[in-house]
Amino acid sequence: MGCILKGGGGLYSRLGVGAVLLAAGSGSRMGHRPKSLLELGGIPLIRRQIIALSGAGVDELVVVLGHHAQRIAPVVQEFPVTVVYNPEPDTGQVSSLRLGLRALSPRIDTVLVALADQPLINAQDINDLIGAYKKRPAGTQVVQPEVDGQPGNPVMLSAEVREQILSGEARIGCRQWQAAHPDQVHRWVSTNQRYRTDVDTPDDIEALAARTGHRLRWPADLLVSA
Repeated sequence: MGCILKGGGGLYSRLGVGAVLLAAGSGSRMGHRPKSLLELGGIPLIRRQIIALSGAGVDELVVVLGHHAQRIAPVVQEFPVTVVYNPEPDTGQVSSLRLGLRALSPRIDTVLVALADQPLINAQDINDLIGAYKKRPAGTQVVQPEVDGQPGNPVMLSAEVREQILSGEARIGCRQWQAAHPDQVHRWVSTNQRYRTDVDTPDDIEALAARTGHRLRWPADLLVSA
């Protein structure tokens, strides 16, 4: 896979950033519809995430699909991303994460793990997170936003953590690694509510509209759940 967009210097001059975008879920609480295809301003959320990651200069991007893969894949096919498929998405998000980590090239210095159902994340938010990773305290290998005392997303982890996850048991993902190594996790305190904003249920869609004025809509062929 070719580079999406590399920065010419500064923030990205010595840091190879790979990203794993998780979009394999069934959307069971959304009537078994793919949340990543909800649209904001007519643009599917998964495309908005890819555009944000590209705009932030991420070097490689792996998109992990599972449920609804046939419906989602055409939406991302025009982008220079690697698409991998989780044949057993019901085993949980950890299995999708591990597939995505494995698909990234060895030259990557750090991995950004993003969720496809965060509607408001933009390139500047990604840039800020990468900047926080570069300035993380010595000895820490994972950076996670913390907003109002609560963990947010995306999360960044070192190449070493990536290798430790992949060499560990199949049940080990980013969350499990963090629980086992709390002293190596930097909770980056931020006031940016976008890191805490995702949509899991129809009520979340309504709450987002009430709080921000941003109205998410289903594409016409998904207005009625299967």
